[in-house]
Amino acid sequence: METEDARLKRMTMRSWRRGTKEMDIILGRFCDDRLAGLGRDDLDLYDELLSENDQDLYQWVTGQVPAPARFAGLIAVIADHAGGRG
Repeated sequence: METEDARLKRMTMRSWRRGTKEMDIILGRFCDDRLAGLGRDDLDLYDELLSENDQDLYQWVTGQVPAPARFAGLIAVIADHAGGRG
């Protein structure tokens, strides 16, 4: 069974090593700033989100395409975070 610390480290690695530089930056910075403060349900959802295609994620975060309902709230938080980093 994966420990909570190992899980956070795995998700951090997956956030920073996406395959596209844009999503590396968006998810990596979000992860560094916010991941440790997420509750269990949000961590589970974020873990699922990490399995999504980068091109889809980028379109959802930038508002080009609506995110699926199950990810919509989390995507809004990530988009707000990305927009606030200047």
